[in-house]
Amino acid sequence: MSGVLLWVICPKENASFAATTSYSLVPKNRARVRSHNSKGCSRLNFSSGVFAAASLSSAVASPPRSSVEKVYEVVLKQAALVKEQKKERALDVRKENGQTESMTRGDLLNEAYNRCSEVCAEYAKTFYLGTLLMTPERRRAVWAIYVWCRRTDELVDGPNASHITPKALDRWEQRLNELFEGRPYDMYDAALSNTVSKYPVDIQPFKDMIEGMRMDLKKSRYKDFDELYLYCYYVAGTVGLMSVPVMGIAPESKASTESVYNAALALGIANQLTNILRDVGEDARRGRIYLPQDELAQAGLSDEDIFEGKVTDKWRSFMKGQIKRARMFFDEAEKGVAELNDASRWPVWASLLLYKQILDSIEANDYDNFSKRAYVGKTKKFASLPVAYGRAIMGGSSKFAKPARS
Repeated sequence: MSGVLLWVICPKENASFAATTSYSLVPKNRARVRSHNSKGCSRLNFSSGVFAAASLSSAVASPPRSSVEKVYEVVLKQAALVKEQKKERALDVRKENGQTESMTRGDLLNEAYNRCSEVCAEYAKTFYLGTLLMTPERRRAVWAIYVWCRRTDELVDGPNASHITPKALDRWEQRLNELFEGRPYDMYDAALSNTVSKYPVDIQPFKDMIEGMRMDLKKSRYKDFDELYLYCYYVAGTVGLMSVPVMGIAPESKASTESVYNAALALGIANQLTNILRDVGEDARRGRIYLPQDELAQAGLSDEDIFEGKVTDKWRSFMKGQIKRARMFFDEAEKGVAELNDASRWPVWASLLLYKQILDSIEANDYDNFSKRAYVGKTKKFASLPVAYGRAIMGGSSKFAKPARS
């Protein structure tokens, strides 16, 4: 899973790609999704235990629909929450800056947020630096979301992954339900519980991320890009839907709320596709292949070729198509960064530019992602920061500005 807070966009048509499947930015049958408020925490009480299973994600309830349609329903729901809150009250986080926490457990909350900042600084250094430009309230909220996502990812990718069962994920989802109801289990949960009570953040993307962890427990092959796209949304695209309400949309943006949330998908999908392409060899050694099976077959490749790990002309040609598609998602993500609140753009630009360079590194390694791990060195990382900052302060030519936000 991607290690930074990201965003999202539905895929568009890419006819040059090896596969014949095409995707559009918005599903042809645009379903109207009714909005429902997430239940914010009215109080903070630490629960005494963790209980039984919750239901599976509603985003995958209807098999006939494509993955794009399933995800787009969640996008519309998130956008509707922002619109509804805007009508009820103006969200002005700057107003809260410098104020003393009025809650009786204010000191505990401050400590919880401080711990989240330490985790973010340790495991996402570049992104953490970018968050320091955000308002104090927003960066605390972003840290809380990052920590929850990291802890969720660690369940199936961390040192205790071999001991994780579906029941453990059910208990984790029950903890999620409780923190959204204002009953956090520990300090990290308390920070997130406080965050979701202040911003129009819905629980569904969090549940969907847990569903992605369930997929990792039972699935090691993906028959086509439609299946892979849904997985990428679950484990990375969801983070965008969680974080956009916190990062905020620029007041001067003329883009629709839906398009900004839709643009919240692209960077998440792009980064996860990049992770997959970077880690082909590592995943193969674990018996996993996160590449569309039909596209491998069309390229004259098989699972055996992946496990053998030889870079051939067929493999190079296949990888060129995969990298081209990942870059297409990065291109779509770039269009949306300018729509964010100006103080929130730098960490997003930094993430985008750094991950794009991983694709460059794969190419520089002659597409050998079996025995060589593509990475961006420290020098290049630090060189990217001022570039990202420059793009952030240049701000906003709204490239998908169509109807104004209501």
